[in-house]
Formats: sequence, structure tokens, C-alpha cells
Amino acid sequence: MDDAVRVRDAAEEALADIEPARLRETLCGRLADAEMTPGVLTVYSARALTSDTDTVAVGDRAAGVQLIYEGLRLTRQLAHEEPWTDEEPPPTSVDATGAVSAAAATPVGDGEAVAADLGVLAADVFVARGFYLLARTEAARDAVGVVQRFGRDQTLRRSADDPASLDRSLETDVLELAVVAGSSAVAGRTPDGLRSYAADLAADQDGLPTVRSLPDSAADRIAALAEEERVSVDS
Repeated sequence: MDDAVRVRDAAEEALADIEPARLRETLCGRLADAEMTPGVLTVYSARALTSDTDTVAVGDRAAGVQLIYEGLRLTRQLAHEEPWTDEEPPPTSVDATGAVSAAAATPVGDGEAVAADLGVLAADVFVARGFYLLARTEAARDAVGVVQRFGRDQTLRRSADDPASLDRSLETDVLELAVVAGSSAVAGRTPDGLRSYAADLAADQDGLPTVRSLPDSAADRIAALAEEERVSVDS
């Protein structure tokens, strides 16, 4: 079983108690078609720093990062496609916990209404469950920061000269969250160079890289960056 399958299975398991069944099926359906890159990079970041990774703990972290990304990606999609009748897209907001929500207007038809409202609910569930998985980890604060920046960027993009650049920041932030969640599972802190490496991966692909496009040397590069940081601190 490869890493992408493991991450998808862990994410689906985290959603196993969601009711009603139609909502759970919607969530799992989106995961079935999603790239597992954020979750896989989380696993890589842990594995590169130790040969004795706690696969259960890292699996939960990988699922948490993946679910947060899926929720924010869906929120962004709904905001851009504007499935509501209002001329303005539904506003995104961030509550005190950092959770994102989109206020639904009334869509044109009943079918569209159900689909759009279910999409908003699915996005909220993805993010909330992702937070739950990361809540007691060293990556919790970074996860909140990702969601808060997303809310800010989606507000600013309405009047931005280059809104696409604000959209792309989500992938950069999520890949940085992935390396933090993975590396912090086995190390005291995340090397600054590792964050930069994650940002470069997003920039090279102009968005979210596919799992297949991750460099074969990614794990070795992550380990080398961590070692460089250790040597620098020790010296």
C-alpha cells in the first residue's frame, strides 16, 4: 500500500462517524478524487527524520493536513464559481477557533441549492475535523494560521489586481503546514529551510504538485535540511 492510499484511508477513517450518510459520502467522494500531496508530504517529513516513525500518529497528522486543505480548497471553489444568485460570492469568515465558513445565499434551483449548501457544509466539516486531528500537536498553531491567512486572502482578492497570486498562497501555506506537522512529530522544531523547501515545491508547480511530481529525492532533501540546521545550532 503506497503513501497516498494510506493518507486517503486515514482521512476517510477520520470521517467515519459523520452523519448523515449523504454528507459522509460527499466527503469521501471528494477525497477519492483528490491529490494526497499535503498528506504524503507530511509522511515524508516525518520519515526523513527518523527510522522509527509512529505510523499511527503520523497518519493522523497527515490526514489532518489533508482535510484542512480539502476544506479550504472547496471553500475557494464555491466562492469562485458563485453557485448562488447573488452577484457577490458567499463571504468566507473565520471564527474564534480559526474555522472557515461560507455564508450561503439562495441558489437558483432546488438541486443547485442542495448541492451548494452541502458543499458549504462539507467544507466546514473537512476543516473542523482536520483541526481536531492536529489540535494537540505542535502544528496546531500553524494550522490556525493557514486558515486565518486564507480568510484574509479571499477577502483581499475581491479588489486585488492579481487575485490569482492570493489564491496560490493556499497551496504554499498547506505544504508548509505539512512539513511542520510531519517533522514536529519526531523533532523538536521545524528547520526554517524545510519551510522554504515546501514553499519552493508549491512555486515550482504553480499550485499544488501531484504526488507523482514530488521529487524522488524529497525525503533525502528534507533529511539534509534538518541535518544542516542541527549542525548550525550545535556549532
